Amino acid sequence: KEGILRSTNVIVPGPWLLEAAELINKNPGLDVGIHLALTSEWSYIKWRPLTAAPSLVDRNGYFYPMVWPNKRFPSGSYLLEASPKIEEIERELRAQIEAGKRLMPQMTYVSTHMGFSHAKPEWHSLVQTLAKEYKVQLSGDDAGVQDLGQVWNSGANVPFESGQVRAAKLAKKLESIGPGTWRMVDHAALDDPEMKAIQHPRYEDVATDRAAVLDAWTSFIVADIVRRRGIRLISYRDLTKHEPM
Repeated sequence: KEGILRSTNVIVPGPWLLEAAELINKNPGLDVGIHLALTSEWSYIKWRPLTAAPSLVDRNGYFYPMVWPNKRFPSGSYLLEASPKIEEIERELRAQIEAGKRLMPQMTYVSTHMGFSHAKPEWHSLVQTLAKEYKVQLSGDDAGVQDLGQVWNSGANVPFESGQVRAAKLAKKLESIGPGTWRMVDHAALDDPEMKAIQHPRYEDVATDRAAVLDAWTSFIVADIVRRRGIRLISYRDLTKHEPM
């Protein structure tokens, strides 16, 4: 309500789904997508599939933490190693989309958590097929949309940059972009006890990192650039009005 955000998304099998859906429905001007998930990376907050999917879960019944091998995690922690069955993937993704549409009828797009759809061509093809079938946009397959790219340092193993620094970098980036449709994707959150519980090996400062994103996206410096340059803030809902499905 007080920044530049126009679209958000929800991990359907994640905790607090119903609260998220309630907040979305109370703010119909905010566009929403389903962030399709086949992994659950955090150490202490986990989620499971909505469907019976033995090839998608670890021995505790949770999604694997990672899509690809990652040196921060032991063997047996990534999805590709489990050779998941495509029929189980399809059934699970359908369940997530249908639950999302039921709870948030205004949803207009899907995206993929940790980019899992790029792990195998058949997975990407499946997500494309489902997006077309359910008449929603697939984030990342948007014709003509350009990405702002990495505007600031963020995530694990990088020097921390404050919200003030990130706001200055974003303002500079927005000063330089040319005509066209541009997209920025990042994670915003509050630096509070709930977020401090979300972490995984070698990325323990999640709350601090993502609070700095929030500071940048609500910065008056950034908002001033948007107004001065006449940048029109749109959502995926606006984007799909002009694209054939």
